[in-house]
Amino acid sequence: MRFMFVGDSCTIGQAGDHTWRYRMWQHLEAALPGRYEIVGPRTELYDSAAEAPVSHAYADPAFPAAARRHLAGWGEGWLHMAPLIGEAVTAAGADVLLVSLGLIDLGFYTNSAQTVANTRAFVAAARAANPHVRAVVMPVIPNVRATYDPPFAAECERFNELLAKAVADLDTAASPLLLATAPEAYDLPTDTYDGTHPGPSGEHKLAAAFASAMHQAWGLGTAYAVPYGGR
Repeated sequence: MRFMFVGDSCTIGQAGDHTWRYRMWQHLEAALPGRYEIVGPRTELYDSAAEAPVSHAYADPAFPAAARRHLAGWGEGWLHMAPLIGEAVTAAGADVLLVSLGLIDLGFYTNSAQTVANTRAFVAAARAANPHVRAVVMPVIPNVRATYDPPFAAECERFNELLAKAVADLDTAASPLLLATAPEAYDLPTDTYDGTHPGPSGEHKLAAAFASAMHQAWGLGTAYAVPYGGR
């Protein structure tokens, strides 16, 4: 199976990060050895000094180049990925999309209703490229801004409600969609390094949420075995 990670700054990561993509690669190596491929048009991390995605300085230099592939971008959301996903799925032959988007949309670009409209456009474009594509979608995990900005917090909550409805509406036998369960114990001071972006424990929790959704709903792979906080 060909997996593609689709996401924003929490997925691309920045120079020096492991990224949750790395944790997911470790899981896939254990759960589906020799039976999967990670695909996508990009491999870079974001470089804050250059203010561009030009770094290859992953925390573990042994992270294989082929496993670094993704479709994620710093400051990119559903708004940006909906026009890109069709070509990316076609070019890479992606079978399964692991998607974590929405926070940047709600924070800077679109309200909850507009954001879920872009989610629906994304799914339509992905299916036009591969009518049997599968996707696991992560709800928005509000960042530290939600603790002091009630309207933003409300938009995050409303979007997650609309996202759950959209996933239920769009799920089909031919092209299954899953809504991952956001980690219940996700603690911003502990699991992020700045109130938004995941640190090591947060990376494990995000990877575990995707792995658990696929294992429980599709019987794909295994339960996530690396303990939270592991390195």
